[in-house]
Amino acid sequence: MSYVIGLDYGTDSVRTLIVDTKDGSEISTAVFYYPRWKAGKYCDASRNMFRQHPLDYLEGLEASVKDALALAPHGTAAKVVGISVDTTGSTPVAVDRSGAPLAMLPGFSENPNGMFILWKDHTSNAEAEEINQLAKRWSVDFTQYVGGIYSSEWFWAKILHTLRSDEGVRDTAFSWVEHCDWISGVLTGHTDPLTMKRSRCAAGHKAMWHERFDGLPSEAFLSELDPLLAGLRERLFEQTFTADVAMGTLSKEWARRLGLPETVVVGVGAFDAHMGAVGAGIEPYSLVRVMGTSTCDMLIAPNEEVGELLVKGICGQVDGSILPGMLGMEAGQSAFGDVYAWFQNLLAFPLQQFLPESEAAQLVEKIIPTFSERAAEIPVNEQDPVALDWFNGRRTPDANHKLKAAISGLNLGTDAVRLFKMLVEATAFGARHIVERFRSEGIPIRQVIGIGGVSKKSPFVMQTLANVLNMPIRIARSEQACALGAAICAAAAAGVYNTLSEAQAAMATGYDAEYFPQQDRVGVYDKLYQKYLKLGDFVEQHLTS
Repeated sequence: MSYVIGLDYGTDSVRTLIVDTKDGSEISTAVFYYPRWKAGKYCDASRNMFRQHPLDYLEGLEASVKDALALAPHGTAAKVVGISVDTTGSTPVAVDRSGAPLAMLPGFSENPNGMFILWKDHTSNAEAEEINQLAKRWSVDFTQYVGGIYSSEWFWAKILHTLRSDEGVRDTAFSWVEHCDWISGVLTGHTDPLTMKRSRCAAGHKAMWHERFDGLPSEAFLSELDPLLAGLRERLFEQTFTADVAMGTLSKEWARRLGLPETVVVGVGAFDAHMGAVGAGIEPYSLVRVMGTSTCDMLIAPNEEVGELLVKGICGQVDGSILPGMLGMEAGQSAFGDVYAWFQNLLAFPLQQFLPESEAAQLVEKIIPTFSERAAEIPVNEQDPVALDWFNGRRTPDANHKLKAAISGLNLGTDAVRLFKMLVEATAFGARHIVERFRSEGIPIRQVIGIGGVSKKSPFVMQTLANVLNMPIRIARSEQACALGAAICAAAAAGVYNTLSEAQAAMATGYDAEYFPQQDRVGVYDKLYQKYLKLGDFVEQHLTS
């Protein structure tokens, strides 16, 4: 009997999941909410600036692992053989020569530019556009394997914006490291940015790494983009590694702090959605939708079947980013659950102003469930108003984070429930736009699998999605598919199974719900989807900021 630990770093919290390697059964779990993030520090939503302090991550690592072990049966710690980490991304940080984030150094502890730049930070829109313009006139298009459009949510744009805007960081930073790589390095005690094993998943999808480029974009390209990037390439990395590879073993310090053996293997990290797809039992041409504050849509296909096909407008196609030997493809929506949270906060304002705090909090929790029940009762009509889901810009297809959401067709009969219904439909239309892009590019979608908080908590959202896609949607049984996926990767890295595919077959836990299209609504949604596309075209052509 042996156990593995999956560490899942989300936007608001980190979760530890302890799993039995035999069948993936969950032994115990614990969650830690980032205190500085919860207090709203280092962020400015009006400027789309979102930063997280490394201490939130380190405190969460220690607290959540120790709490999960305390909840597990006596003797569990001695039987843990592996740990793997998933994180949001791209979430890079500037580090010194030893690999310490600058925010851990004197003089930078309160400087947001020395902290991790969260995936949804869009302060580097201008830099992303410069990358795209240069890539299109360069002899080699370094964006060709990331859908042909580079995003402000990604590695190079964030680095360039930070170097331009902060002289102190510019003078002190030696290199840059993704969150998933840094935490794995911390656990092993090897944070040297020159020798740390870097994630194939992170590098391929967000940093334009590809074997055909001999790694990262060329020194000439980066120097032409901005002389501030000159020399940085040689202080980053050349090789990358898949999530079935061991980063190392637990350091003496972290073995002591966590109460685990030093023999515990730490796997190479990856992004949450990619490991979540592993936990959901992804198969070739299955679209796994990781649905939380945003969405990530994961797809795998045999390399030999895709061949030289380049899929336009997605977030990358990377050999081995999900399962070794398979081409991993990523798409997604920049706002999904965030759209519903915006609506909830809108209605919560008067409650919070005029009611006692505890009473207001109880009512706020009922807003989305109540509105979902009422919205499900409303018939769908071809004359219904239509909204765009671009509250945080558009991730795919064709990344453009300067875009904003919009609503069309309001009248005096549009009440709060109909407004909520319209927003849910907008997020479903955004999902359909992604599915249709894959299909139009020659990639079939044979099934849809849902994971994440929204998939488990909102039957109305999932039923609407099934209706709009006109496809059944299966819901993964695990409440923590991303953490489970990390644990499965840990089992492969620790050698419990020969391959990651074998570990997935044994440990992924199947499905516990399925939503089927309601055929009386499918045809109506086809017509409303066309209105969504027309509204999107109008906003993009005439109202882009």
